[in-house]
Amino acid sequence: MSGRITRTRLLAATTVAVAALSLTACGDTDASAVRNEGPAVSATATPSAGTDDAGTKPTTTPSNSKDSTDSKGSKGSTGGQTPKGSTGSTTSGKESAGKSGGGNGGSSRNPQCGAGDTRTIATPVSRPLNHLLLTVTNTGSKNCDLLGYPAARFGEAQSVPPVDESTHPQAVVTLAPGDSGYAGVRLSAADGSGTNGYPTKSLSVVFRNGSVAKPSLAGKGVYVDSSLQVTYWQADMDDALN
Repeated sequence: MSGRITRTRLLAATTVAVAALSLTACGDTDASAVRNEGPAVSATATPSAGTDDAGTKPTTTPSNSKDSTDSKGSKGSTGGQTPKGSTGSTTSGKESAGKSGGGNGGSSRNPQCGAGDTRTIATPVSRPLNHLLLTVTNTGSKNCDLLGYPAARFGEAQSVPPVDESTHPQAVVTLAPGDSGYAGVRLSAADGSGTNGYPTKSLSVVFRNGSVAKPSLAGKGVYVDSSLQVTYWQADMDDALN
């Protein structure tokens, strides 16, 4: 009887020991599982390739974008050329004729009057004092323009008298057939202030075209000094003498 009880107690003890060992083994397995899960995952995820810090994919500009500018510059560039509508410093090439040396102003519309188609007369006048009137009449069949002023050479003079610039006419003097033009000549100073005076019976009148007329000086001729001066050809006698 006692032997049976002893075996029973031994079996029970063995059972308790085995159960205890089982519980211990089970506890070790759970603890190991927790430690071996690896490092804890961070709350902020690491961006994957192709994303920016905001978690979105970065935007890139295509190399063939229409908004990009190539090395030739923008399409609207003029390349330094003058705009089509610009006038710049370009001139028309047409210049006003202006007055030529010794001319009456403007350009000649007709052949120039000369000794070949005119008659020239030299007439002393009482007023103004010591003056001579030159009258040129168109003896031709066409209009001619009486340009400039008479290059009047008295006697053996080597030079011709100067012209009074204040007598320059406003327009070209044109002579129709039979018409006359005039020029005044101051022979000497009325107050006797002139110098190098001398008497002469010879006069040559040179026209603008180079032809020469030799009107006669009646009587004893004329007396000239350093005050000698002529006017431009005029269409009116009074303009020539005044």
